[in-house]
Amino acid sequence: MMRKRAETDAPILDVIAERWSPRAFDPDRNMTEADLLPLFEAARWAPSSSNSQPWRFVYAFRGEPAFEALLDAAVPGNQAWVKRASVLAYSVARLHSDSGRALWHNRHDTGMALGYLLLQATANGFAVHPFGGFDSDKVMAAGGITGDFEPVAGLAIGYAGDPAVLGEGEAREREPRTRRKVADFAFHGRWPGA
Repeated sequence: MMRKRAETDAPILDVIAERWSPRAFDPDRNMTEADLLPLFEAARWAPSSSNSQPWRFVYAFRGEPAFEALLDAAVPGNQAWVKRASVLAYSVARLHSDSGRALWHNRHDTGMALGYLLLQATANGFAVHPFGGFDSDKVMAAGGITGDFEPVAGLAIGYAGDPAVLGEGEAREREPRTRRKVADFAFHGRWPGA
């Protein structure tokens, strides 16, 4: 597995520094339900507004008909690399509570659950690449999702593979990880320019 540890300006947990989103997956290694269970268990314990727990996941293993249907929901550019992942999943957020109250933090809370899943996957030696390029209606149809829900993110899950499988995309896969500086997004007391 190619490693791309973040070069941080302050000490952070190793699992956070090691987590990244590869597009190269090893198509010869398969995950099992037992491999996935700890990832979903981690998501289960994410914080949520009023303990609403609006997140759901629909998933399939490569080789299953459901995988192909979920893959078809991804945009073609994502299908090219997602197809090698062991598991394809979509996170889905509930829109309203049982009483009909809008769950305004549904996407935030679903993102928190996904964050927990990502960190557990990293700790367990798996790679996850969340992606946004997909057709929501196709996800709903492919996953048989009904009711008051909306897809939030696609997730390619598996074992990181050789970046050479990406062809022209190999160079991008090998680029160092970069992020904005903390001072560019954390403002003490007042918004900049206010």
